[in-house]
Amino acid sequence: MSAAKNIVLVHGGFVDGSGWQSVHRLLTRDGFDVSVVQNPTLSLEGDAEVTRRILDAQDGPTVLVGHSYGGAVITEAGRHERVTALVYITAFAPDKGESVGTLIADPAPGAPVPPILPPQDGFLLLDREKFAASFAGDVAPEEARFMADSQVPWGVEALNGTVAEAAWRTKPSWYLVATDDRMIPPPAQRMMAERAGATVTETAGSHSVYVSRPEAVAELIKQAAAHQK
Repeated sequence: MSAAKNIVLVHGGFVDGSGWQSVHRLLTRDGFDVSVVQNPTLSLEGDAEVTRRILDAQDGPTVLVGHSYGGAVITEAGRHERVTALVYITAFAPDKGESVGTLIADPAPGAPVPPILPPQDGFLLLDREKFAASFAGDVAPEEARFMADSQVPWGVEALNGTVAEAAWRTKPSWYLVATDDRMIPPPAQRMMAERAGATVTETAGSHSVYVSRPEAVAELIKQAAAHQK
């Protein structure tokens, strides 16, 4: 199979697809056809279906990329026939029967605790005053504040949605570990990457590494795109 020229980017919880803007610019500059999924983050099943519709529209081999909760989405949707590689950007990579909820249920002693507020009407938000420190520690303060103020409520149903079959069991995967992440602890990232048999790259960066270090993110995606079966 030839190298992939199509890239599909999937955002995580609390944010939307606009955070991929710099990664999109770098990839399109290098000739890739890039699509950004706008998931409603109401349920894992619904988000996977939205992603599959974007994959249906691709005209050939496609790299499917997920950040944070988006990793669960690409794990579920990535069995699509056009997907030739999966890229996890400091993301959850659940196995069959797992959800983001089960993966965060038993944090390691001393691990940072994300400032998730109690659910309201079935949705979650992060404490706006603690958003930057936990989610976007290396993003410019003005941009981090905007991200905090423009949060997308994350459905509890999405958090608890379980994966039917893990795409990484049949598709090659790459994983970017953000070593300064205070949402998904780096040891948890490494565990999931190792379990998936992913090709791993590590870089200094917060949970918003796709915003703060777009060059590192784009480089890993290009590595995955160059992979040929």
